[in-house]
Order: sequence, then structure tokens, then C-alpha cells
Amino acid sequence: MSAPTSSNLRTLGQRETLRDRVRDALRAAVISGELEPGAVYSAPTLGARFGVSPTPVREAMLDLVKEGLVVAQPNKGFRITEVSEQDLDNLAAVRLLIEPPTVRDCVPVIPDRDLPALRALAQDIVDAVDREDLIGYIRADHVFHLALLGYSGNRHLVDVVSDLRTRTRLLGLAPLLRSGRLDRSAAEHHDLVDLIEARDPAAAEELMRRHIGHVRGLWASGTEEP
Repeated sequence: MSAPTSSNLRTLGQRETLRDRVRDALRAAVISGELEPGAVYSAPTLGARFGVSPTPVREAMLDLVKEGLVVAQPNKGFRITEVSEQDLDNLAAVRLLIEPPTVRDCVPVIPDRDLPALRALAQDIVDAVDREDLIGYIRADHVFHLALLGYSGNRHLVDVVSDLRTRTRLLGLAPLLRSGRLDRSAAEHHDLVDLIEARDPAAAEELMRRHIGHVRGLWASGTEEP
């Protein structure tokens, strides 16, 4: 896989079909806990919630069944899967093994010309927080991190991280957003671009390690672990 270029970085989060856009929104709603773990939702109910007809919702939810995020319930709808604390710990542990060293290795190879586009992706995350748009935050965060990891040139690594992120639950994000405390985490993405621009791989690796640590602390429950 070739690394992203400045011409396509800004299109990484764009989708061509309504089904894809609905799937992304539903996936983010599951990850954030806006769709409650263990609850069953019908396609018409979700369609009304997201302002679309039941058909693209039903199609999108079938995609999420394949991802293991929901389970089809005949004649009822879709049940949101529950993930154990141990599974979440394990997911974060694997991400820590992969992402920080990969970011470290990417820092020297990211062209200067791509920095404005990465900065714009980081700003998308901040803007979502300013709008109090939790689903938008998760989607923008996903796009930024996969774009960054794309500079590794390893499509398999990017796919693995994408799957790990999808299976994670960040149920503490909603209260953090309401309290205004998510701003600092959003700003860390600009901090990361600053370190890339400064060509400081070690500091970028450490920031990414701390950032992922939020997954099982700040973002999981709304409070940092001791």
C-alpha cells in the first residue's frame, strides 16, 4: 500500500453512498455508547433518529453484524453487543504494541507538503468537539489516526488498527463532551502534528502512547485511572 498524499488526505473520511455514511454514523454511535450496549433497536427507530429511511439503516446494520458490533434479532431489530472490561483491556494493549512505534517510524517520512492536510484533519476533531458532535468526533478521530498510520505503507497494519478501534468502547466520551473536558484530548491531535513538524519521533511516540492510554482511563469512564 502506498502512503497517503496531500491530494487525498482530505477525502479519506468521505463516503460515496448513503449506506456508507449511515454505517459510519451508526458505528460511531455504538463505540461512544450513544446506542446502549445490550439494547435492541429497530431499523425504523434508528432511521427516525438519524433522519433517514429504514432501508439504508437496515443495510448498514447488516454490515455492522459482520463487524461484530451488533447482532440481528429476527422480527425485532439489532442488539448492540457488549464488550467485557477484559476485552477492552486486551484491545488497548494490542493498540499500544502497534500504534506508538508505528507513529515513531512514520514521523521522518511524512512530507512537509502533507502537514497542512494532517493539520486540517486534526482540526476536524476539534471542530466536532466545538459542535458537541460526539459521532463526528469519533469519525474524525478515526480518519486522522488511520491517515497517519497510512504513512507506514502497511495496509495490513492499518486494517488491523481500524478493526481494533472499531471494537473499542468509549462510554466515557459523552459525559466528557458535556462537561467540556474533551477539548484537551481533541487538542492533542494538533500537538501530534506539531511533533511531526518538529521531526521528533520519540516525543510523537510518547504522546501516542499517552493518547491511547485514555482509551482505558479518561475515555472509558470519564475519569483518569489512578
